[in-house]
Amino acid sequence: MADSQTLHGDGISAVITGQGAELVSLRDAQEFEFLWQAGPEWRRHSPVLFPIVGRLRGDQLHHRGQTYPMTQHGFARDKPFAWAERGPRSCTLVLTDDADTRARYPFAFRLDVTYTLDRRQLGVTFEVTNTGDEPLPASIGAHPAFNWPLLPELPKESYRLTFAENEPAPIRRLKDGLLLPAPRPTPIEGKTLALSERLFDDDAVILDRPASTSVRYAADHGPAIEMSWQGVEELGIWSKPGGAPFLCIEPWHGIASTADFDGEFSDKPGVMLIEPGAKRSLGYRISLEEGCSRS
Repeated sequence: MADSQTLHGDGISAVITGQGAELVSLRDAQEFEFLWQAGPEWRRHSPVLFPIVGRLRGDQLHHRGQTYPMTQHGFARDKPFAWAERGPRSCTLVLTDDADTRARYPFAFRLDVTYTLDRRQLGVTFEVTNTGDEPLPASIGAHPAFNWPLLPELPKESYRLTFAENEPAPIRRLKDGLLLPAPRPTPIEGKTLALSERLFDDDAVILDRPASTSVRYAADHGPAIEMSWQGVEELGIWSKPGGAPFLCIEPWHGIASTADFDGEFSDKPGVMLIEPGAKRSLGYRISLEEGCSRS
């Protein structure tokens, strides 16, 4: 693959492309692919969401009386990143502001995305630096899509998410990409979310105050994934309404606007405010489990 880096660790390999700093493959030692391969249902693998997560009302960002066009999930996923470091087990890619980004997001920034392999684990770190002279409002999120089912012969309904802690809090839902104002009862029973296509009829399941910092995606047998996160505040769980063979588990620092929020971007719920010269680091980790059977 052009403009990409393949990383190899103990029992794991990953491929990252310079376009969008996107993870495009995640395999174990037996070359079993865990990551969705961008089929016709959704043409992405694991986009980086920056400088917003979700949508803004009217797809417009407001700052100091000016309005800027900003489409869903921001522009980072469609921008070429520069390679800062490339090694056998880790790599770092960098995006900085330019004329194109400033036309949509009038702030100076540097975004570093680092991928590191350990034993059967992939760590991903986002570092957002304010290189300007005013506070930097920003959101950032991960959007990795995993094959669902992981084993093709298993039904989708045999899979579940098991959280580290009980998750009794109400969830949030979307309409037309914007956050509905009223929370909804959670479909999570204790620590367990049973997965089915109907779960996503109303778009993503959003935990805006998760008690857990990790979740396991598995069936009763076969390969499994555990995801953990740090520095984030929300978690999205999504598959395409109507059915698609992938499941996204998305740690976010940020969330879509509600339909009635049309104010200053820096006042939007979920936005980080980073002081000039300061930086924020957050990220997530994917651990691969081989399972006892894989036909």
